[in-house]
Amino acid sequence: MQLPSAFKTKYQQLLGNEASAFLAALNEQSFSGFRVNPLKDALPQETISQAEGKVPYVPTGYYGQVNGKSLDHVTGWVYSQEPSAMYVGEVVNPQPGERVLDLCAAPGGKSTHLISLMKDQGLLVANEIFRKRALILAENLERWGTRNTVVMNESPEKLEKQFPKFFDRILIDAPCSGEGMFRKEPAGIEYWNSDYPAECANRQRKIIASAIRMLKPGGILVYSTCTFAPEEDEQNANWILENYPAMQMEEVKAFPGMDHGRPEWADGNPELAKAIRLFPHHIKGEGHFIAKFRYGTPVAEKPLRKRRRKKKHASSYSLTRDQQELFNDFRDTVIPDYQPTRLVLFGEQLYDLPVGIDKIDDLNILRPGLHLGTFKKRRFEPSLALALALKPTEVKETLELSEEQWRQYVHGDTITIDKELASGWYLLVCNNHSCGFGKLVQRTVKNFYPKGLRF
Repeated sequence: MQLPSAFKTKYQQLLGNEASAFLAALNEQSFSGFRVNPLKDALPQETISQAEGKVPYVPTGYYGQVNGKSLDHVTGWVYSQEPSAMYVGEVVNPQPGERVLDLCAAPGGKSTHLISLMKDQGLLVANEIFRKRALILAENLERWGTRNTVVMNESPEKLEKQFPKFFDRILIDAPCSGEGMFRKEPAGIEYWNSDYPAECANRQRKIIASAIRMLKPGGILVYSTCTFAPEEDEQNANWILENYPAMQMEEVKAFPGMDHGRPEWADGNPELAKAIRLFPHHIKGEGHFIAKFRYGTPVAEKPLRKRRRKKKHASSYSLTRDQQELFNDFRDTVIPDYQPTRLVLFGEQLYDLPVGIDKIDDLNILRPGLHLGTFKKRRFEPSLALALALKPTEVKETLELSEEQWRQYVHGDTITIDKELASGWYLLVCNNHSCGFGKLVQRTVKNFYPKGLRF
């Protein structure tokens, strides 16, 4: 790897005797990993059987690569994620029923981890300021099968005005100089110069300031980066302590191979040793920094609950009477036990908005909760997102596919079955994996798998 000479000189000075091992590690093979989805009924045994061992600090984490076209991946039973990055979600440790914000969330690895730890209960707002990345984020969360996640495409400054002192926990996985990912993504070296970490640190402080304004008293803020740069790591953590006296650092558990933060890299503040660093010459993973803060003392608050809405007038997101009847007919015949929280209409797309989000007019929302489906002329078509969020036991009619039939399905082909069944919507299931919806007419299953996802 052709590292910039200024980069090598910098870390030779900072790491001293460790520098040679550190620089040598950047020329070694990077590590891949994946997490399994605890929201599903079983473990993805086929993918696990090919794993190279467990990640010791993440109960759902494994070393190894995932086939992106496998049944396990396509149906959201696994998520490919770099092993060091997995520890961030464990440090955030969100609880079921909480309001959680992943402020810089794309591509979605940490968001899928957070909502899993929440048992898909409460509210997760996953935000990404860049639209193309936000669309990828929404797709990955849809595949994961989450019902209580809202995907936004907003600036932190806009969000802070909408959500003052709102969230129980906030994760800032800050956009950074990416030094910790150089061996995994060597293209990042091209953007690096000696001033780049300081430029990133300045942007990160603006994001941090917005996040703190959205944090409840007693709430948790986790700040993480995938860089080695002290300017973006210890020095930013120290900036938080100096500028926000109510923010107090909490100890992050260091597993074997993890290093504590380096106070000597930021004015010698001993509190910074409570953060952790993951160095590639000490651990099987890439570079990461994680610091955890608590904002003052908690304030007693009632848990989230469904609110009764006053029916003063119809909003622009309300269903027409015909649309309500179409959805009710689908629900009664296909998912009779499903109880939506709040139905909202975006164009012809129907969503189930989670508890905790009331005002959505002024926000750029890409995915306002679970996408239920689309209203067409005199009919309702259920979405792939709904299918992936459902377990086979939650659907009235299911149709078992062989693996060969599943391959036909994701290719966009119709499927012929060899028995007489009633016509209508069926949840297609392969090896207990919910795969999507199909409409059976006589013995032919019409394919509704999205064209943009077919392979």
